[in-house]
Amino acid sequence: MRILIVEDEPKTADYLRQGLSEQGYGVSVAADGIDGQHLALHHDFDVVILDVMLPGLDGFALLKALRAVKSTPVLMLTARDSMEDRVRGLQDGADDYLVKPFSFMELLARVQALNRRGRIQESSLLRVGDLQVDLIARRVLRQGQRIDLTAKEFSLLMVLARRQGDILSKTAIAELVWDMNFDSNTNVVEVAIKRLRAKIDAPFERNLLHTIRGMGYVLEDRGPQA
Repeated sequence: MRILIVEDEPKTADYLRQGLSEQGYGVSVAADGIDGQHLALHHDFDVVILDVMLPGLDGFALLKALRAVKSTPVLMLTARDSMEDRVRGLQDGADDYLVKPFSFMELLARVQALNRRGRIQESSLLRVGDLQVDLIARRVLRQGQRIDLTAKEFSLLMVLARRQGDILSKTAIAELVWDMNFDSNTNVVEVAIKRLRAKIDAPFERNLLHTIRGMGYVLEDRGPQA
């Protein structure tokens, strides 16, 4: 599970980062609303923990921008405990609201509940043309033929299939699949794409995985190819 923390108080951000990392979660932190909005909109997280009082852009504005394009579960975390603030947060699209000071174990339980809820809502079967990706069974079929993938190849395909039609850069793929930033000179993403393409495209008439020169890769069905 990947979690985004948008929190401008360093001690609170470090406390949350350490605690959630110790639970095995991938954690990203933004110290202001502008950086938080960029991460939330351009990357995929399972849960966003969002402070209200933020420099640059407050939590309510960030939440509205996120809800315009995504349904990522959001836990509002703030010292503002008035009923009006709680109602506003929930009306703007927050999934839960926790007031500071808080118990880490309670926060953890709420985050886990939001993640479960989000996964239930997500379709377990992704389709791109004649390619089917079963997220629960971790099974891939194309034209009814089973395709055997390694765990990392499946993760790469899942990332591309969830964003079919969107061009993903090497950096974005590295962050989403390997949960880290790779040096621009590395060819690990290119090698992984080549191996995946050999399995899902090479044996079939029509390619689904395309290279966009200078930009990245996209998984989409472009119809019959000349």
